[in-house]
Amino acid sequence: MEIVQRAPYRFELPRHGDMRVPGVVFASRALLPDLAQDRSLEQVANVATLPGIVEASYAMPDIHWGYGFPIGGVAATDPEHGGVISPGGVGFDISCGVRLLAASLDAGELGGALPRLTDALAAVIPRGPGRGGIWPLSGRAEMTAILTGGARYAVRQGHGTDRDLARCEDNGAVDDADPSMVSDRAIARGMHQVGSIGSGNHFLEVQVVDEVFDQVTADRFGLRAGQVCVLIHCGSRGLGHQICTDHVRVMDAVMHRYRISVPDRQLACAPVGSPEGRGYLGAMAAAANYGRANRQLLTEATRDVFRRVLGPAAELDLVYDVSHNLAKLERHEVGGTRRILCVHRKGATRALPPGHDDLPADLRSAGQPVLIPGSMGTSSYVLAGVPGGGAFNSTCHGAGRVLSRHQAARSVTGHELRQRLKRQGIAVRGTSARGLTEEAPEAYKDVTQVVQAAAGAGLCRRVARCVPVGVVKG
Repeated sequence: MEIVQRAPYRFELPRHGDMRVPGVVFASRALLPDLAQDRSLEQVANVATLPGIVEASYAMPDIHWGYGFPIGGVAATDPEHGGVISPGGVGFDISCGVRLLAASLDAGELGGALPRLTDALAAVIPRGPGRGGIWPLSGRAEMTAILTGGARYAVRQGHGTDRDLARCEDNGAVDDADPSMVSDRAIARGMHQVGSIGSGNHFLEVQVVDEVFDQVTADRFGLRAGQVCVLIHCGSRGLGHQICTDHVRVMDAVMHRYRISVPDRQLACAPVGSPEGRGYLGAMAAAANYGRANRQLLTEATRDVFRRVLGPAAELDLVYDVSHNLAKLERHEVGGTRRILCVHRKGATRALPPGHDDLPADLRSAGQPVLIPGSMGTSSYVLAGVPGGGAFNSTCHGAGRVLSRHQAARSVTGHELRQRLKRQGIAVRGTSARGLTEEAPEAYKDVTQVVQAAAGAGLCRRVARCVPVGVVKG
């Protein structure tokens, strides 16, 4: 596969075969996938064949192999010109995202309380595959309220504040959710998981702001050097997974009706305005609302633990909550014309520039906070959107996996990993030794290099770096 370097952090896959647009990968040469082990560049080319795709099939510096789309993939289609929606362009964990909470205290004020704090969080936060959630729903009616109201419904029920909604993408809920497009199986899988982390690379971390790169923006975000923070990374759990499964099957069955042919059945899709396209968008929005409610419940549980362990003055304010597995109808300029596009972001974060109308008033002059979790035991970053950011105002979402879970588990034992992290001053609470080793730092790219490439490509700018001191893993 031919790949041409066009700029220090921009590589291009020229159009060939059935590609309608080129592929563009934002990365350093060191971050490009190993073609012998990772076929994600082939997926970039496959996405470029989708009907109605505009500009390019984009990939972020944390690109790696995914289902249909690469993880780290961004693609926009034009509904007025045959544009499609593809569940593979969102992924199974719909609305998987990150929420950053800033504490009212600094690291020095933790004293010797960190082990007790980490233990208390581990005891309260449901985690692991199939585990139940904090909020046992009363039945289908309450589930419908969550699917339509998201974090807004959670706050109305006493689980948070109006400020939480102002600092959450879409003010806590997507308005065009359609619970009727969510199957009974998906409802059943989600009924008992509201307020839970799940497994894999999901976590809750107690962190400290280690370095501030942009003091003015950090002040606007409510961050300062030495401050304690909490980063929560999770999504829509089994409900979102089932919605993706259901709608991939639906679209796979009807593509012939729309005369759509794709090089990989995992790219199953339908026109955005078709019954199948609208049905998926409605179900996806419902899962997005579930994911926001999930993170809202985890926020309240974390606040309760902080007050109980550290005293009533230990407050946690929401900096921002943003998804990195979602498709949205957005207005962008293409070829000198403003168009409504269906923007798929899979393992990619929206990074709105300063002045954007969708930002809360108190953040509008600074740009959108972009939250980039690192691998367990490494740094995480707070970034911000920039004027003229490319790829439809998108950037990376994390470090990006380079080893499979099986390979990672063979690279280190659970005991060795715990001891290594302990020497780094990090208290780790996991549900199993195997689960920890699968998420070992060496399984991921260097998040600092990923962020450097994203910023160097002009997709975002650095605001602050955080380091973990307590990790609660699924």
